[in-house]
Amino acid sequence: MRTGVYPGTFDPVTLGHMDIIRRGAKLVDRLVIGVTTNPSKSPMFSVEERMAMVRRETADMGDAVEVVSFDSLLMDFAEREGAAVIVRGLRAVADFEYEYQMAGMNQQLNDKIETVFLMADVSLQPIASRLVKEIALYGGDIRKFVTPAVAKDVGTRVEEIGRKGS
Repeated sequence: MRTGVYPGTFDPVTLGHMDIIRRGAKLVDRLVIGVTTNPSKSPMFSVEERMAMVRRETADMGDAVEVVSFDSLLMDFAEREGAAVIVRGLRAVADFEYEYQMAGMNQQLNDKIETVFLMADVSLQPIASRLVKEIALYGGDIRKFVTPAVAKDVGTRVEEIGRKGS
């Protein structure tokens, strides 16, 4: 059984993420979506909330997709999951530069695990979780970028943040 890992913060999970998940799942027998916290980002949702969101959004994909959290080096996580492949999505040249450097570092840590890059669908390339959150916080419509359920989750969180700030 060939296992792949698709790591990310998924804060929140976007249509771009879902595109990469669906396409990445076709490349492996088992795709493990690793939900983590990036110390350089300020999450809107807890790890548990993000995992629940991703599980809900991938429920129709069956047992071939698993959602787990991790708080370690990606290569340690990939090894624990028995992964042969790390799936990464690319949106733009800026993503490539960062991802290229990360893939090189990861290869130095474990050259038995390959990194596979998938280009995001052209219509989804501009979508970034950071921008989705920013648009929502300023009252913009995010329904073009996330599923209806995620839009509702984000809207509810924005209302909670607004109540705390009042």
